[in-house]
Amino acid sequence: MSAEKIPNLILVYDIVDDRKRAKIADACLDYGLDRIQFSAFVGWLVPSQQQELMVKIKRILGKSPGNVQLVPICANDWNKRKVIDQKEKD
Repeated sequence: MSAEKIPNLILVYDIVDDRKRAKIADACLDYGLDRIQFSAFVGWLVPSQQQELMVKIKRILGKSPGNVQLVPICANDWNKRKVIDQKEKD
Protein backbone atom coordinates (compact mmCIF):
# COMPACT_ATOMS: atom_id res chain seq x y z
CA MET A 1 0.00 0.00 0.00
CA SER A 2 1.24 3.46 -0.83
CA ALA A 3 2.72 5.18 2.21
CA GLU A 4 1.65 8.66 1.11
CA LYS A 5 -2.08 7.95 0.79
CA ILE A 6 -4.31 6.38 3.40
CA PRO A 7 -6.92 4.17 1.70
CA ASN A 8 -10.24 5.89 1.17
CA LEU A 9 -12.25 2.83 0.18
CA ILE A 10 -12.83 -0.83 0.78
CA LEU A 11 -14.21 -2.93 -2.08
CA VAL A 12 -15.62 -6.39 -1.38
CA TYR A 13 -17.48 -8.79 -3.60
CA ASP A 14 -19.19 -12.16 -3.72
CA ILE A 15 -19.22 -13.48 -7.30
CA VAL A 16 -20.23 -17.06 -8.22
CA ASP A 17 -18.63 -17.21 -11.69
CA ASP A 18 -14.87 -17.93 -11.35
CA ARG A 19 -13.98 -16.26 -14.67
CA LYS A 20 -15.89 -13.08 -13.87
CA ARG A 21 -14.50 -13.04 -10.32
CA ALA A 22 -10.95 -13.20 -11.70
CA LYS A 23 -11.65 -10.39 -14.18
CA ILE A 24 -13.08 -8.21 -11.41
CA ALA A 25 -10.00 -8.87 -9.27
CA ASP A 26 -7.81 -7.88 -12.23
CA ALA A 27 -9.79 -4.67 -12.67
CA CYS A 28 -9.28 -3.80 -8.99
CA LEU A 29 -5.54 -4.44 -9.34
CA ASP A 30 -5.45 -2.36 -12.55
CA TYR A 31 -6.82 0.57 -10.54
CA GLY A 32 -4.03 0.16 -8.00
CA LEU A 33 -6.11 -1.35 -5.21
CA ASP A 34 -4.39 -3.69 -2.76
CA ARG A 35 -5.84 -7.13 -2.12
CA ILE A 36 -6.37 -7.83 1.60
CA GLN A 37 -8.46 -11.01 1.17
CA PHE A 38 -9.43 -13.12 -1.85
CA SER A 39 -12.46 -10.92 -2.54
CA ALA A 40 -11.55 -7.74 -0.66
CA PHE A 41 -9.45 -4.76 -1.70
CA VAL A 42 -8.46 -1.42 -0.20
CA GLY A 43 -7.03 1.63 -1.90
CA TRP A 44 -7.26 5.27 -2.76
CA LEU A 45 -9.30 6.47 -5.73
CA VAL A 46 -10.86 9.84 -6.48
CA PRO A 47 -14.67 9.72 -6.83
CA SER A 48 -14.54 9.70 -10.65
CA GLN A 49 -12.21 6.66 -10.57
CA GLN A 50 -14.51 4.94 -8.08
CA GLN A 51 -17.45 5.46 -10.44
CA GLU A 52 -15.38 4.34 -13.44
CA LEU A 53 -14.31 1.14 -11.65
CA MET A 54 -17.89 0.33 -10.62
CA VAL A 55 -19.08 0.80 -14.23
CA LYS A 56 -16.30 -1.52 -15.42
CA ILE A 57 -17.22 -4.12 -12.78
CA LYS A 58 -20.92 -3.90 -13.73
CA ARG A 59 -19.96 -4.47 -17.37
CA ILE A 60 -17.81 -7.50 -16.43
CA LEU A 61 -20.56 -8.94 -14.20
CA GLY A 62 -23.21 -8.51 -16.89
CA LYS A 63 -26.37 -10.40 -15.94
CA SER A 64 -24.55 -12.90 -13.71
CA PRO A 65 -25.46 -13.00 -10.02
CA GLY A 66 -23.11 -11.18 -7.69
CA ASN A 67 -22.73 -8.59 -4.97
CA VAL A 68 -20.09 -5.85 -5.19
CA GLN A 69 -19.80 -3.17 -2.52
CA LEU A 70 -17.50 -0.16 -2.59
CA VAL A 71 -17.44 1.45 0.84
CA PRO A 72 -15.84 4.89 1.22
CA ILE A 73 -13.91 5.37 4.45
CA CYS A 74 -12.31 8.44 5.99
CA ALA A 75 -8.74 8.59 7.29
CA ASN A 76 -10.01 8.85 10.86
CA ASP A 77 -11.98 5.59 10.55
CA TRP A 78 -9.09 3.86 8.74
CA ASN A 79 -6.75 4.79 11.59
CA LYS A 80 -9.21 3.29 14.13
CA ARG A 81 -9.28 -0.11 12.46
CA LYS A 82 -8.22 -3.21 14.37
CA VAL A 83 -6.09 -5.76 12.52
CA ILE A 84 -4.85 -9.25 13.32
CA ASP A 85 -2.45 -10.36 10.57
CA GLN A 86 -0.69 -13.58 11.52
CA LYS A 87 1.60 -15.18 8.94
CA GLU A 88 2.21 -18.92 8.63
CA LYS A 89 5.40 -20.12 10.27
CA ASP A 90 7.94 -21.71 7.94
